[in-house]
Amino acid sequence: MRFTSEQRLDDGVGERGFTLDEIPGILWTPGSASAPAPLILLGHPGGLHKMYPRLVARARQSAAEGFAAATIELPWSGDRPRSAAAEEARADLRRALEAGEPVDDEIVDRLVLPLVEKAVPEWRAALDALLSLPEIGGPVGYAGGVIAIGIRLAVVEPRISAALLFAGSFVPRALFEEAREVTIPLQVLLQWDDEGNDRKMALDLFDAFGTKEKTLHANMGGHTGVPQFEGDDGNRFFGRHLK
Repeated sequence: MRFTSEQRLDDGVGERGFTLDEIPGILWTPGSASAPAPLILLGHPGGLHKMYPRLVARARQSAAEGFAAATIELPWSGDRPRSAAAEEARADLRRALEAGEPVDDEIVDRLVLPLVEKAVPEWRAALDALLSLPEIGGPVGYAGGVIAIGIRLAVVEPRISAALLFAGSFVPRALFEEAREVTIPLQVLLQWDDEGNDRKMALDLFDAFGTKEKTLHANMGGHTGVPQFEGDDGNRFFGRHLK
């Protein structure tokens, strides 16, 4: 991990940009931490520059509760090299949605499964580097992002103790089987009127999660209409499981 920038935000939160094997990322740490902080990995749908305002707002909320937060760029997003196969699958998905047609499982598999296969090892490598820093102590939570990535991480990464997942992206059927293997506490956020989300699929996925502790928060509104109070509630969720 190589730090490439550093600044102190107006609320005292430290922000450092970094690269890890050419993958850009950002680390935020509480301004007044006296001990190594628990860590929340902030997932997102790709495009760090575009997502930065939302990510830094989430990181500041987390830092106010004593958590460090970190994120990395997704494969084939932002300034990272593109994948022709992913672009083709994304175009096929867009055509189906614009035509009002059902989205074929084959399109979802072509778009999401390669992303999961590449992104999850990168998140785990980032976690290795972050936990080696003296200011980061664990335990670790995962919040947001492409829900299929969160499912795989919850299954394969034993250092993640709890996850707050956002239902709002397509999930390959194979990931439903992996969801049955999830055992960590989950909180799932669903925007009831999300125009890009299959509500029934989201509810079926929630039902499939194998953990004994899972909570569904369903709010009226579209994809970007998440109520402000959900940020505070997410911090309470992680406060219960990471402190």
